[in-house]
Amino acid sequence: LDVSMDTWDFFYTCLVSLWLHRFYIYSAVASGISIWIVAQFFTTKTKKKGNPASSEGTEDKLLNGHGTLQANEVYVAGVKIFYGSQTGTAKKFAASLAEAVISLNLPVEVISMGDYDPDDCLVDETTSRSICVFLVATYTDGQPTESAAWFCKWLGEAATDFRFGKTYLKGLRYAVFGLGNSVYVDHYNMVGRSVDRWLWMLGASRILTRAEGDCNVAQSKHGSIEADFEAWKAKLLSRLQVLCRGEKKPCSGKCKKGKCKSSRKQSKESSNHEHGASEHENTEAEELFDTSSEEEADADEAGGTDSVVDVEDLGNIMSHVKKAKVSLLERVQNVRDLSPIIKIDGLIYFLFPGYKLIGSHSGVKLCRWTKSMLRGRGGCYKHTFYGIESHRCMEATPSLACANKCVFCWRHHTNPVGTEWQWKMDQPEMILREAIENHQNMIKQFKGVSGVRADRMEEAMAVKHCALSLVGEPIMYPEINRFVKLLHQHSISSFLVTNAQFPDEIRNLEPVTQLYVSVDASTRESLKRIDRPLFKDFWQRFLDSLKALSEKQQRTVYRLTLVKAWNVDELKAYAELIALGKPDFVEVK
Repeated sequence: LDVSMDTWDFFYTCLVSLWLHRFYIYSAVASGISIWIVAQFFTTKTKKKGNPASSEGTEDKLLNGHGTLQANEVYVAGVKIFYGSQTGTAKKFAASLAEAVISLNLPVEVISMGDYDPDDCLVDETTSRSICVFLVATYTDGQPTESAAWFCKWLGEAATDFRFGKTYLKGLRYAVFGLGNSVYVDHYNMVGRSVDRWLWMLGASRILTRAEGDCNVAQSKHGSIEADFEAWKAKLLSRLQVLCRGEKKPCSGKCKKGKCKSSRKQSKESSNHEHGASEHENTEAEELFDTSSEEEADADEAGGTDSVVDVEDLGNIMSHVKKAKVSLLERVQNVRDLSPIIKIDGLIYFLFPGYKLIGSHSGVKLCRWTKSMLRGRGGCYKHTFYGIESHRCMEATPSLACANKCVFCWRHHTNPVGTEWQWKMDQPEMILREAIENHQNMIKQFKGVSGVRADRMEEAMAVKHCALSLVGEPIMYPEINRFVKLLHQHSISSFLVTNAQFPDEIRNLEPVTQLYVSVDASTRESLKRIDRPLFKDFWQRFLDSLKALSEKQQRTVYRLTLVKAWNVDELKAYAELIALGKPDFVEVK
């Protein structure tokens, strides 16, 4: 017992001593760690000084674009040169640029736009660390060349389609050189400018200002289009060398007028690190960062290229146009292939991109599922549910006007609205004839596009189904029954969608292949909040439309467009509405 007590006393004394002197112990440990860190720092520095070959090797790798200060990082993995050529000039320039890039020990790939599918492949360039260079010529009437037509059409539609978003191509780095002839003033280098703008709108980063080669020797900046290209090529090669070293970031494309903000900031950083650089080199470095984003800055001020334009805002637009010294008609001309314009009672309406206008109140558009099935891929739900082949389906409407302004409308509310027919009426024969012609012309544009199947192209020329759900309220058209009869006489089935605000028209409607009613809400309050109907008695009209649907002796469908936190909680009310209209099918979106 005495021995155990002595042992306990000893340990107790040691613990008390450690506790009383704990601050000295902490200081000793901290000092030891500090000495170890300093020793490691000087040891690493000595190793770097003693092995210069290693740092030179690293720098060589940086210059060649195959390595960085971090072993697993590559600043530039290669260069992809896309060209769209009609006479061979852009193709020749692409080959010349490829040889120059190879001299920098960078992998290079030359691609004809006609052989490239942007729908499948372009988004991959956002993570490939490659630089994409576009050499595009402007051909007849400001249109792209035949080989670049599909690429430009896809890019233009994607840039103005909110489903892609403004960051779809974020991470893609690019440069554009346009080929044109200033003799054609109205269309000079329009394609190059458009490609540059569309890439920027999708979030891509411009590494070098857009350049424009001019076939008109008298107006060419350097005396010929070849000289214009060589001058731009020299800047591009210098820019690539800078990027390979990882010294500077590409232009963000968010610049206002004048010099790029990133160029000024990075130019200062460069001067701090490179004391031996001459003033000429610094000036050239700043020039490399010039951005052709004045139109982008203007677009931001005007609310964006793809923003909704309300009639009451036209005054602001006109004011902006005056400041830019560009007339509204000129701007309309520049976007004529993207946003068709209609005038109704003196008011101007800008429609969703890709629409083809028919007469004064109708329209047709090529559905993305039609494009998909032309390539042998899947179709839309109508193919899955009802066996309708998407490439033989025409999406159209005889009435662009609508009586609602739904909050989730994916047509951007750019079509006219109204509660009654108030426009000059076109005959149904003319509407159907021009709808089919426009549809076929849009199909023909896919000839030669990469991946499109010849047998599907041939089948698509014969329309077998018409979806009357493009935009607006087709049932408002006074001759809707004649129009539907014409469709059926041409062996074209019909799916018609109505927004449940015209009960009398639903009762008077002769049988269509399938009749849809959009049920966007199940209570009066939520319907007013979501659909924003123009009728004051909208709820009674809504209920009457559902009752009218239950009386139809044909196949009927409820289409429920459900949006989280908006209209998904009132399940019992939806069940009551379904009991009221007795549809054959319920489709939930």
